[in-house]
Amino acid sequence: MPISTFSPELAARLETLGRLGERLAAHRRELVEATAEDIGTPVSVAEKEVSLGVEHLLTMTGEVPHVRSKAPYGTVAAVFPYDAIPVMVARVGGAALLGGNRFRCSCSSQTPRSAAVVSSVVAPFTDIELVTGMSNKDFGRQAVLDPEVRVFFISGGGEVGAIYEAEAAHFDKVFFAGPSGLPPAIIFRDAPLKRAANFVVRRAYLNGGQYCTTTKRLYIHQDIYEEVKGLILEVMPEIKVGDPRDPDTWIGPIKVERTRLLLDRALAALDQPQFLWDYRREGEWQGPFLMEVADPPDTELFGPFLALVKVDSDAAAVSRVQQSRYPFLVTWFGTPPPGARETLSATFGMTYDNPDFIFTPLRLPFGGKGASGWIIENHGGTFTKRDGAFIYSAELVRG
Repeated sequence: MPISTFSPELAARLETLGRLGERLAAHRRELVEATAEDIGTPVSVAEKEVSLGVEHLLTMTGEVPHVRSKAPYGTVAAVFPYDAIPVMVARVGGAALLGGNRFRCSCSSQTPRSAAVVSSVVAPFTDIELVTGMSNKDFGRQAVLDPEVRVFFISGGGEVGAIYEAEAAHFDKVFFAGPSGLPPAIIFRDAPLKRAANFVVRRAYLNGGQYCTTTKRLYIHQDIYEEVKGLILEVMPEIKVGDPRDPDTWIGPIKVERTRLLLDRALAALDQPQFLWDYRREGEWQGPFLMEVADPPDTELFGPFLALVKVDSDAAAVSRVQQSRYPFLVTWFGTPPPGARETLSATFGMTYDNPDFIFTPLRLPFGGKGASGWIIENHGGTFTKRDGAFIYSAELVRG
């Protein structure tokens, strides 16, 4: 729909978002190089992150129904995670601006080069402020104390969520994107096996498995287990660990120390794993870890990790994936047994039913349940807490 068909106010916001997308595209090379230097993201992944962000910002007319006749909150503040910064600029920042808010953000201390590039990208926009030279902790404290900040978005471990849950009275709305745990996938007995195996391998090791949405454990019906394992092993030679500047690299250096510590903890918690592929475990050079286990650990984890689990029935797979503190995301291929689709949808924040993508489309609802994330709203001193997937543009306006 042409911008001219909208009200002058909405048209001006859409024009601003279009210019932001154009500036993001114009700084593509610098963003890709900075991401590789900061956290080791492979160039093929960083390129796609920029493309996703640009496309999202240039097509925001599709989200106008979420904000039309609604009121802005004021200032929306956000602490970005260390990965996918162009996506965060587009998804969170784009939604904030479309709703008529000001947007204030801070990048992780792990990404100083990326922050410098993003500062250049947003410099012409008076309604966007990237705060630099401040730790995330200090940025959060400033957001708590600033009465203009009405909405706050933060990600991190459960201890981070607890801190800002206690500060919810200072805001109208707080978003917490918590740990994703080990997002599971299921290959049901009637699944398209080759397509499922291709997806699972690429999804598990995409960006070194550092996205919260990357698959970490795979439940496979015993009747197809050996065939699926063979198909997975056929794909594994493509998963190259190496220089992030190499377009064939899937796993660059894992530069974030906390990520490596979480990976070490998860590997140490495995009970009699049978590793199926040679891997590296040398400081920043990690993985790919592919193993068979009877019961994967229920822990927070980022990194190139995929555990295969044999189950004796499709119903057993559905039961097993629900036994987690982190009901963030579940993916399945094939046909769930009767009632399982509804059960999985009720348990997890997001469900991917026979997906045909590797990178998550930005307009899909996003968010986990339980310890994986929540939203707290303040209605005149009455607080409501909810979880599950949401659409940013619909949440960043009143009414």
